Amino acid sequence: MTAMTEVTPVILCGGSGTRLWPLSRSAYPKQFLALSGNENGASLFQEAIARLNGIAGSDADTELQLGQTLVVTGEDHRFLVLDQLQDISGVQAILLLEPVGKNTAPALTLAALYSSEQKSDPILLITPADQTIKNTSAFNKALNNCIALVKADQSNQTIVVLGITPKSPETGYGYIQRAGAKGSHQEFAVERFVEKPNLEMAQRYLAEGIYLWNSGMFVMRASTWLAALREFRPDILLATEKAWQSRTQDQAEQTIFMRPDAETFHSIPGESIDYAVIEKCPHSNHFVLKMVELDAGWSDLGAWDAVWQVGKQDAQGNVVHGDVLLANTKNSLVHAGNRLVSAVGVENLIIVETADAILVADRNNSQEVKQIVAKLDGQQREEKNLHRKVARPWGWYDSVDEGERFKVKRIQVKPGASLSSQMHHHRAEHWIVVKGTAEITNGSQVITLTENQSTYIPRGQTHRLANPGNTPLEIIEVQSGCYLGEDDIVRFEDSYGRS
Repeated sequence: MTAMTEVTPVILCGGSGTRLWPLSRSAYPKQFLALSGNENGASLFQEAIARLNGIAGSDADTELQLGQTLVVTGEDHRFLVLDQLQDISGVQAILLLEPVGKNTAPALTLAALYSSEQKSDPILLITPADQTIKNTSAFNKALNNCIALVKADQSNQTIVVLGITPKSPETGYGYIQRAGAKGSHQEFAVERFVEKPNLEMAQRYLAEGIYLWNSGMFVMRASTWLAALREFRPDILLATEKAWQSRTQDQAEQTIFMRPDAETFHSIPGESIDYAVIEKCPHSNHFVLKMVELDAGWSDLGAWDAVWQVGKQDAQGNVVHGDVLLANTKNSLVHAGNRLVSAVGVENLIIVETADAILVADRNNSQEVKQIVAKLDGQQREEKNLHRKVARPWGWYDSVDEGERFKVKRIQVKPGASLSSQMHHHRAEHWIVVKGTAEITNGSQVITLTENQSTYIPRGQTHRLANPGNTPLEIIEVQSGCYLGEDDIVRFEDSYGRS
C-alpha cells in the first residue's frame, strides 16, 4: 500500500494595495478583489485557496493527504480573510497573523514553524494570494511534478520553484536561468536567479530561451525551509522563532488565529524568500534547487495593464466592468464602480472609477500608478488606505457625506454581530434605524429600536450598537462635533480583539 504524502497549502496573503489603486487600497489590497475575469466572481485569494486545495484529487498516480490551509496575513486583514473563507465550502484554515509586514521570508517561516510542531514534516505548497491561473489542468500537472521531486528526495534538501514561460520581455519580473536537460518530472536544474532586467536585457533573455519568470511559487518540506534559513539567514530564523514561542491563540467562527509576539516580531529583519534563501541555493552544497516550467496563463496582475490582458475583451479590445458606455474606443480597460462611466474616441487607456477617486492612465504607463499612491501618502490622504465603504469584522460603513463639523455614515451590522463598547471625546452621534432591529446601549440604558426609530448619543457617553436579529441591521449615523476622525474612539470591550 502506497504511503500517503502529506501536503499543506500555504497562502502568503500580504500586500500594500498600491499597484492597482484606486480599486486596491492598503486596507483592501488586490488579493481580496475579483480581477481575473472569471465568471464565478471569486477573489484572487479565494482562487488561490481553491487552486491549492484542488490538488489532492488532480492526479490518480499521487496519493496526497491534504492538511489544513495555512494563511499568513496581516492582523488588519484577518476579518477580510475570514469573510472570504466562509464562501469556500470544505476548506478549513489556520490564520497566522503578522502584527507588521516583514516580507515573505518571515511569513513562510511562521508557516514552517507551525507545520514542524504538528508531529510531521509536510510538503508545503507555497503561493502568493494575488495571482491568477487560467489553465488549472496545466497548473495541477506542474504542481504534481514539484511534489514528486520533493517526495523523492530522502535527504530533504530539495526546493522546487515554478518558472513561468515568458511571453514578452517583461522588466517587472525576476528571471530564472535554467541549466541542463529536462528530468523525468519535467524539471530543470537552476543556474542562477537574475534581478529585474532593463528592456534590452529582457529582450535578450527572451531570445535565448533558457530564462523563465520567477512566479514566487515554491514547493518544499517545512524542515527544508528551516534548515536553509538556518544556513543562510539565521538572524531571521532566530528572531521569528522567538516571536513564535511567545505566540497567543484565539478563535473566531471555527477559524483559529495564531499571533506571534508583536514586540519581538517587529525586530525581525524584513526579507523576501528569494533574497533570503532561494538565490543562494544554486551556489550551496547543502540544498538542491530545481525548476518546473509552468505554462498555464499565469499573471501576478502587477499593474492595470495586466488586468486588461487577462480580462474578457470585446471586438474592439476593451475590457469593461460596471455601468460603462463606449464609442469609438479601443484596447482600453474601463471599470465603473458606482456610476455611469463613458469614453469617446480614446485608445489604450485605463479608466477606474470608485466612490471617492478616479484614475485615468495610459495603459503602457500603468506601472506608474505607484507615483500617485506615493503622493497620497506624502499628503497623508485617506484615499491611499481606505475606500469610502470600509469593511469591518461586524459589517461595513459607508461615509456618504461630510462637511464642516458633520459626517454622515451608512452602517450595516451582520446578524448577531456588535460594534465595540466605546466612547468619543469630540463628537456626538444621531442613529436612525432604516432596516432591521438594533439593540443599543446608551450609557446605563439598553433600548431596542426598529425601522424609522432613532436615538442620540451625547459626546463622552459610553455606547454600543448590536444586531440581535437574523437579518442585517442598517442605520444612518450622523456625527457632529469639532473633530470627526476615526481615531477619536476609546474602546472598553470588543469582540474582535481590537484596542
